[in-house]
Amino acid sequence: MKFTKNMKRFGAAALSGMLLMGALAGCGSSSSTSETTEEGSGAAPAAVSGVIDVVSREDGSGTRGAFIELFGIEVKDADGNKTDRTTPDAIIANQTEVMMQNVAGDKNAIGYASLGSVDDSIKVLSIDGTEASAENVLNGSYKISRPFNIATKGDLSDATQDFINYILSAEGQKVINDNGYIQIDDKAEAFKSNGATGEITVAGSSSVTPVMEKLKEAYEAVNSGVSITIQESDSTTGMTSTMEGVCDIGMASRELSEEEAAELTPVKIALDGIAVIVNPENALNDLSAEQVCSIFTGEITDWSELG
Repeated sequence: MKFTKNMKRFGAAALSGMLLMGALAGCGSSSSTSETTEEGSGAAPAAVSGVIDVVSREDGSGTRGAFIELFGIEVKDADGNKTDRTTPDAIIANQTEVMMQNVAGDKNAIGYASLGSVDDSIKVLSIDGTEASAENVLNGSYKISRPFNIATKGDLSDATQDFINYILSAEGQKVINDNGYIQIDDKAEAFKSNGATGEITVAGSSSVTPVMEKLKEAYEAVNSGVSITIQESDSTTGMTSTMEGVCDIGMASRELSEEEAAELTPVKIALDGIAVIVNPENALNDLSAEQVCSIFTGEITDWSELG
């Protein structure tokens, strides 16, 4: 079991007067409770109590960037300066797998992960009464979602272009859909390879990596002349590596920044929800967006405050 206990401190500057810029309302005090589920014995599971162990992703993670924006954890002042208010006591998980392991191994933990990456080792919470599912992301009722992007720089090799064509084809989009992510084009045309040969390096987001591995496997089965290497890191590293020519394709689980977009060509390949996750022993099934914000900013620190 891997636990990453590196603490990230973001400063304690006063934040009064700042405007929340997330897609959801900013957080404040909340005392509402969530309904517990019934076990086979007919008794509700015991409520988790004790200090909440907040688990967040590292700086540069696209999942973290989208999460703090969507929940109002990141604030922007009148001059456009952004402040990440994630509690300095958060445990930092530097990959999706580490996040899942931390939450699965700690009954008091709460974290977040790509909806397409979650498994039975953790429990996914509904937000404001809406289940985190691909269907609800598509119909717009589950608001905690973001794009999966790839990005390239300059002229592409025939091999790179062929692989991108595969990702966007009917076959590639089916791979995305079949692996728990959300395809962006259900009317894509069938793949026709250009017959390229060569090597491709893909680097970046640990959230995009699992589906990229599946796309690589499927593509190499139809064009064995191309060999693809995937390097897992984070979205910012992926974009930087692409700009510097270290890799052919960068992966980002967020929109590109203005600086990145000025140098790179982004292509949206899928959609994904961000799931708020807890240990399976946790009795809660639902939190409000306001409660999630309060937990991750350190305003709510004990599970007993949630009922």
